[in-house]
Amino acid sequence: MKFELDSATEILRQTPDMLTQMLSGLSTKWTVTKDDKTDWSPYDVVGHLIHCEETDWIPRAEVILAQGEDRTFPPFDRFAQFEKYRDQSLPELLTEFKRARTEGLATLAAWNLTPEKLALRGVHPDLGEVTLEQLLSTWVVHDLGHIRQIVVYMAKKYEDAVGPWKQFLSILK
Repeated sequence: MKFELDSATEILRQTPDMLTQMLSGLSTKWTVTKDDKTDWSPYDVVGHLIHCEETDWIPRAEVILAQGEDRTFPPFDRFAQFEKYRDQSLPELLTEFKRARTEGLATLAAWNLTPEKLALRGVHPDLGEVTLEQLLSTWVVHDLGHIRQIVVYMAKKYEDAVGPWKQFLSILK
């Protein structure tokens, strides 16, 4: 599928509401672990998504659009959520994610991006030159990957409980 901004924003707009619907009202047995940096809980993922809204997608797009002398993105801390949001509840995080995403999408819409702007380049500290279109495409896939991560995390809670049906449950493989 070729990148289209309208199609991309369809996913980006839905993610906060989908996560709120899926996670609201669940006990912490489903949503929280203590600082497991190798197996993120839904709580950890939502914190990470907020951190991305604040320091990744729109800020990096601004670097690209500015086309300044230094187009290198600042480094990104993939684990900042473990300290940054430690004292907030999951409902608070979900509300903050919705607010931050709404703000980011409003900024994105205000740019009136053209194909020429989407082709502009910035420099990722590890990957080298990337286009704005690639950054925005990655934003969408990043959301989808973390939705998958949440669902797999939750399914694994019953990995042993499903007994012999595990062989038919691809999410547990």
